[in-house]
Amino acid sequence: MTLTELKYIVTLAQERHFGHAAEKCFVSQPTLSVAVKKLEEELGVALFERSKSAVQLTPIGERIVAQAHRVLEQAATIKELAQLGKDQLSTPLRIGAIYTIGPYLFPQLVSGLRALAPQMPLYIEENYTAVLRQRLRSTELDAILVALPFTEPDVLTRPLYEEPFELLLPKNHPWAEREAIPIQELTSQKLLMLGEGHCFRDQVLEACPGLEANLKNSDQTLVAEGGSLETLRHMVASGMGITVLPHSAVAHHQYNHEVLVTRPFADPAPSRQVALAWRASFPRPKAIEALAQAIHQFKPL
Repeated sequence: MTLTELKYIVTLAQERHFGHAAEKCFVSQPTLSVAVKKLEEELGVALFERSKSAVQLTPIGERIVAQAHRVLEQAATIKELAQLGKDQLSTPLRIGAIYTIGPYLFPQLVSGLRALAPQMPLYIEENYTAVLRQRLRSTELDAILVALPFTEPDVLTRPLYEEPFELLLPKNHPWAEREAIPIQELTSQKLLMLGEGHCFRDQVLEACPGLEANLKNSDQTLVAEGGSLETLRHMVASGMGITVLPHSAVAHHQYNHEVLVTRPFADPAPSRQVALAWRASFPRPKAIEALAQAIHQFKPL
């Protein structure tokens, strides 16, 4: 039994597909298949049920893969502990962020962190909260930027800043003449939203519960489509409707005020709290502190 074999079964359990798992592990599919079969023979149990359409964990396989997760985490911790005698700001830091934070924070963050820790390169990834959570647990990422609430065993969080939501409107929209908009009035509009899986979509629905009913209404005024905030911005500019953006995304666009305008929500205005999360076992506290300090100096507010 090797750490490589444990990585293979953990990845296969995540992907549920031999080809996809092999790609993630940067090996050929036969190599991964043989290694998994070899481990099953060594353990004397079947870890996976295989069919033409799917790969599923067996009950004992679920328990073994869970333990393999923990073993890989501990192995990664051993490597990280070896860095304690070295400069904590001289090796790469792997950072992830959700799609609605990364594009608007990373430009300032990279500049700020370069000034604070010029010898610490950054590996940067954007993804959904669920994927970032998994990659943090598997030690593929060192720290992630998410919106609260975020809870995970053995993971620490540090709130960074509170970010209000704002409305993005076409210049000729009637609300463009108003100073602030009560969020309850969103139910009367054709509202463009991110697709399922984006936590920002869930936060908007939570802030205005009436929108949830529109999703279930055959005569809904809600248009729930768009893979990114920038896609939604282009759709608003084309006249398809209006949308809600976090404050950090408001100023980052190529449209002038003759095309798009923004308006705040009336009090109590909806907002989100952005936080930094990292494993409690991560042995480079100076790197985490430098990251938090850079964000504090250049937070998008």
